[in-house]
Amino acid sequence: MDQIKKAIEAGETALGIEFGSTRIKAVLVDKENTPIAQGGHEWENKFVNGIWTYSLDDIWNGLRDCYQKMAQDVASRYGVTLKKIGAIGFSAMMHGYMVFDKENNLLVPFRTWRNNNAAPAAEKLTELFSYHIPARWSIAHLYQAILNKEEHVKDVVFQTTLEGYVHWMLTGKKVIGIGEASGMFPIDVQTKQYHGKMVEQFDGILQAEGLPFRIKDILPQILVAGDDAGYLTEEGARLLDPTGNLQAGIPFAPPEGDAGTGMVATNAIKRRTGNVSAGTSVFAMIVLEKELSKAYDEIDLVTTPVGDLVGMVHCNNCTSDLNAWVSLFGEFATLAGVEISRPALYDMLYFAAEEGEKDCGGVLAYNYVSNEHITKIDEGRPLVVRTSESKFNLRNFMRANLFASLGVLKTGCDILLKEEGVKLDAITGHGGLFKTERVGQSFLAAAINAPVTVMKTAGEGGAWGMAVLANYRVQKQAGESLESYLDEKVFAGQEGITLAPNKEDVDGFEAFASRYTAGLPVVREAVKCIK
Repeated sequence: MDQIKKAIEAGETALGIEFGSTRIKAVLVDKENTPIAQGGHEWENKFVNGIWTYSLDDIWNGLRDCYQKMAQDVASRYGVTLKKIGAIGFSAMMHGYMVFDKENNLLVPFRTWRNNNAAPAAEKLTELFSYHIPARWSIAHLYQAILNKEEHVKDVVFQTTLEGYVHWMLTGKKVIGIGEASGMFPIDVQTKQYHGKMVEQFDGILQAEGLPFRIKDILPQILVAGDDAGYLTEEGARLLDPTGNLQAGIPFAPPEGDAGTGMVATNAIKRRTGNVSAGTSVFAMIVLEKELSKAYDEIDLVTTPVGDLVGMVHCNNCTSDLNAWVSLFGEFATLAGVEISRPALYDMLYFAAEEGEKDCGGVLAYNYVSNEHITKIDEGRPLVVRTSESKFNLRNFMRANLFASLGVLKTGCDILLKEEGVKLDAITGHGGLFKTERVGQSFLAAAINAPVTVMKTAGEGGAWGMAVLANYRVQKQAGESLESYLDEKVFAGQEGITLAPNKEDVDGFEAFASRYTAGLPVVREAVKCIK
């Protein structure tokens, strides 16, 4: 405790703050990247005039509350007033649309990644670039605003993302980490800058529309992990900590997206490694050795925080429908006069799924609470489907629903692993699906036919990953790569449990997946017929 207290007073710490969809989280770590204090703030996006958004008041009030709770945690644990921090970094949910005029005014409410209204623009850009542009990317939002003839576009002088905005306000620097930049506009992984040819193509659009700027004029400067991203200004210090305790001059790491911080938090930035984050949504990030042979609608191409190419399979649905079924069984238990804790209920049902038949006995489930672009499902219609000959019992039912939570992910990963022949030496799983020992982990191994590791000492998630990047910014030695820093100074000695795929499970998942794909027209028909 004494050592930690001295480290805090000396400013030998790093702070990572991440804006998630439902929670803002702050994690303070020591020089060894061990968490020593944290704070959080719950928040929710609002649906205003057809747009999912958070107001600027939401952003700043939430950030200050989160920071104050972390500072209070420091005070209550160690009896110290937090004045100095060694380095700070900000992260947030991916991409979206924030644009500002020459007076730094936000021109339209922040449009989050959750908005799908830029899909027409994304399709046109994908065709123009011959490169997959998802609807949530910043460039798609900008082009959609142009297509919509929105009045504000002519006044845009700066476009950034949520963490880029907060970083700018606190440091005065209009910069962005390369991982997040790769979701603003396509990146050339050789130059580590916005893709030159595509910049020219988009500038042609801007010129034809008579707009007074070119795309590189308004985008933030790209930085890679470890770069100097500026320092906390006096004004920024008061914005973050209105009490006046926090001192200015703190170095900042390049702001990164939640995908990048997730890769750092799972030590998955090396080529031929990856991670799967499985919770409300699920996505896989696999670091590639080379470019793919062509563009795929199912695969987003982004980068690690150091600029290496990543194939990302992003799916909107994972555990929401599964959680609803667990809740239903919990209601039944209560009705029967049996009280079962939530964690015990999950364990009981997940372990039962292990005993189901390898292919789920012909039981088929679809977990589409919302739309899913990879399988071309426009709206959510969760379904359980079986034939009269299917072996319908609790074990097969739970196994089918667990398989369904990974069904879309497998569809996308099969393109990378089977069609493109991407090599995968190791993948790390994290998120709610893996809380029950072994089950989600072994089913993921079966889905992708690769070993899956879950760390015994799970980190603090993306906020912790951002704190690690902040420490790397100030601790890195000359020539020390982020890969080496993570291997030798962050994850050395950490234990994980690795499960290799079982051939019978792999074959069973393949049989399930074949039926799953064949049955997708049933879901599409349900979208048409059930309103």
